[in-house]
Amino acid sequence: MTSKLPASIDETEELLDGQNYVADRALATVLFLSLKMGRPLFLEGEAGVGKTEIAKVLAAALGRPLIRLQCYEGLDVSSALYEWNYAAQMIEIRLREASGDTSKDAMRSDIFSERFLIRRPILQALEGEPGYAPVLLIDELDRTDEAFEAFLLEILSDNQVTIPELGTVRAAEPPIVIITTNRTREIHDALKRRCLYHWVDYPASDRELQIVLRKAPKANAELAAELVAFVQRLRKIDLFKAPGVAETIDWANALTELNAVALDPAHVSDTLGVLLKYHDDIQRMERGESREILAEVKRELARAP
Repeated sequence: MTSKLPASIDETEELLDGQNYVADRALATVLFLSLKMGRPLFLEGEAGVGKTEIAKVLAAALGRPLIRLQCYEGLDVSSALYEWNYAAQMIEIRLREASGDTSKDAMRSDIFSERFLIRRPILQALEGEPGYAPVLLIDELDRTDEAFEAFLLEILSDNQVTIPELGTVRAAEPPIVIITTNRTREIHDALKRRCLYHWVDYPASDRELQIVLRKAPKANAELAAELVAFVQRLRKIDLFKAPGVAETIDWANALTELNAVALDPAHVSDTLGVLLKYHDDIQRMERGESREILAEVKRELARAP
């Protein structure tokens, strides 16, 4: 592993390929530019298309620590940046009082020192060592509110935060920032302007087949080709939630565990819960549509050279 950043788009593709991430040229280009320019990368797309995985493979390939901030409704600064260890502070105060050390200035200075500071993901990322600055993954930002977005602006613009009791913490080297969103709501333009943007789409069938063969190596070639073609067709119909690449990989692994060497109606029916996550979608497939899709897939692959 190396901490050296790729020097070209081709090297970026090779970096990802070395971690079994099959990226298209557009993604490799924007990732290279993000690293070269020191700009956060804003990745948008449907759930399960591999946005989070990009941060993971980048950290692994560069030999950098991965620091993940998983966003959720109600996420606040104390959970993302830092908070004080109030229980330990109270114990310290009681011990000082018991020993007769009641100097308020000395007590205040001590209890708001770094030994009582609990570092959360963003502060951890800013304190990375030069040459080994971590990859900071801010995952599913759309789950938070606009107030949290506003808080991130100082981080993304200046790579620093201010702790009132201690002062300003500046990154010796800015972390590599990857932000993901599933687009459940729009993110404010002020934050997007500070980032390079890329829409991560569902892969084309040939690229998805490469992904499956790498991530589910026990699946034979015929099974992999059929299930990828089946999933590709599913994404073209009106489902409540189309399966992502993650579900395709899970399905390939599940069918392999069942010793399937090719798709058949029974296997499809029995394992729809691996591929689809909503009851209405599963019911629709069980009413016969899955058999029709499978028959079309078989005919299409039989005609292929």
